[in-house]
Amino acid sequence: VSQSRYWGSTGISGVDGSAGTPALIGSDADTGIFVSAGQVSASLNGTAANTALVSGTAQNSTSGTSIDFTGIPSWVKRVTVMFSGVSTSGTSNWLLQLGDSGGVENTGYVSSANTFSSSPSTTAFTTGYGLLNVVSAALSYSGLATICLLGSNTWVQSGLLNGSTAGGGNSIFSGTKTLSATLDRIRITTVNGTDTFDAGTINILYEG
Repeated sequence: VSQSRYWGSTGISGVDGSAGTPALIGSDADTGIFVSAGQVSASLNGTAANTALVSGTAQNSTSGTSIDFTGIPSWVKRVTVMFSGVSTSGTSNWLLQLGDSGGVENTGYVSSANTFSSSPSTTAFTTGYGLLNVVSAALSYSGLATICLLGSNTWVQSGLLNGSTAGGGNSIFSGTKTLSATLDRIRITTVNGTDTFDAGTINILYEG
């Protein structure tokens, strides 16, 4: 093999490696550094141990009945979903759903959302993680939802969203869900599936 394949003008080149066979190693053949999907990752005993925060591509939540983020790498163990001024056209409760190579899953969630305002209320959800259980079409909402890998494709979730006015209230939520395979996508939608997004921006951050 030509030596030039490995030594570029600015360093080692042409060898990305993988979690099982890193490009840069010491005495342990399956522990080192590799490149995947444009990210530099660490491998520990053949398993990716990426700790870098990676930002997704922000999506304008101004149309459509759902907002999807796909292509989440298999090494990810925590995802933060960020909402800024997001609004929908109706009053259907909001959901965050997880998916794998088989598609987005809409069963098996154990979740609840609690809205604290002049009339506090709680709603349980089984078709997704509940994010808002009292929705006003006149308001927009901002905040964070975080999901973390507990193990064996089980993900736990919690977070908070705040309405855009003093009376809009705060929604606190949490839940758990076991996927049938490795997480690779996230969807934000509504319970009725027909209300449309009409304002704001949503993005994700993920890490290993």
